[in-house]
Amino acid sequence: MTGKQETGQAGENLAQTYLLKQGYRILETNWRFGHLEVDIIALDNQTIVFVEVKTRGSSAFGQPSLAVNLQKQRNIIRAANSYVTRHNYPYEVRFDIISIVKNNEGNTLEHLKDAYTPKW
Repeated sequence: MTGKQETGQAGENLAQTYLLKQGYRILETNWRFGHLEVDIIALDNQTIVFVEVKTRGSSAFGQPSLAVNLQKQRNIIRAANSYVTRHNYPYEVRFDIISIVKNNEGNTLEHLKDAYTPKW
């Protein structure tokens, strides 16, 4: 595993721990639809939440959440549509981003709820 992959995996683990402490129920991690992947799929009361986790060692180039560009959003929305359809979930759907800066000074986690919405 490369250093970048290790950082990403550590960030996803931190995000899962955070979500569990907030009362979310984790349904899936690293769920794949073809070549698309959703980092975390969780249930927040009656809302199914598709979470993209972005982890960086520094915020020198901006917050990690800025890396979730329009194309990445579209890919996650496509995967989410497949997931909800396959499982026939009756819940509301939400798209969140968890942004983590992990460095020698500690970890900073920012949870952006409802970070983007499908534009049909």
